[in-house]
Amino acid sequence: MTINNPIFILALITVIWFLPGIVVRRFNELKQLKKKEKTQADAIKKLYPNPKD
Repeated sequence: MTINNPIFILALITVIWFLPGIVVRRFNELKQLKKKEKTQADAIKKLYPNPKD
């Protein structure tokens, strides 16, 4: 595996090209999931308010 090996260079460029996209996509999916759970919890809280005793 040297810098002159075209297979190695192709694999290196591929990893450098796709890895940030995969990381960003996973981060956005987790953020979207948390937002969805929060909106669902808020909607449920509106449907079932705390009783005023």
